[in-house]
Amino acid sequence: MNQASAGAAVVDTRPKAPPLLTRMAAFLYEGVLLFGVLFTLSLVYFAFTRQNLAGRQHSPMTVLSFLVLGAYFIHFWTRGGQTLALKTWHLRVAAKDGGPLSPKRALARYLAAWLWFVPPFALFYALGLPKSFAWYFGLPLAWVVLYALSSFLHPRRQFWHDALCDTAIVSARPAPLPVL
Repeated sequence: MNQASAGAAVVDTRPKAPPLLTRMAAFLYEGVLLFGVLFTLSLVYFAFTRQNLAGRQHSPMTVLSFLVLGAYFIHFWTRGGQTLALKTWHLRVAAKDGGPLSPKRALARYLAAWLWFVPPFALFYALGLPKSFAWYFGLPLAWVVLYALSSFLHPRRQFWHDALCDTAIVSARPAPLPVL
């Protein structure tokens, strides 16, 4: 190794994440769309199993929801990197090389993205907090805000599940049309 290369700093040329408000708008829009997906899944599941919402066997529905959401995200992230919400907000999930995710990396990102939701609910149940609206929705909401703001601690402003999986949310704005 020569002296010139030994003192050279490694510069990360990958782009910084799009603005946090844009990413959070896509996050909220994704939630609205997924509400429809899960509502439809629930209708089919409860009609097929002839259960009502008062039934106690919700574990199969929870597992099925987890699998359907996983299939949804993995499908779109491996084929262009955009769900409908990401397309709407001109964002894309990309691998380190800028291309779409491999199925293995998409699965890892899907599992890591549960960092958005699992910690507050685990804390909720571990502490035995009362099942009130304030605790049941306030704690996860506070966690989501803190998790989103923690992206400012990352050098490229990415979310931590993206940092763990070596993926990134990048801008997918189309190139401007030339003026004739």
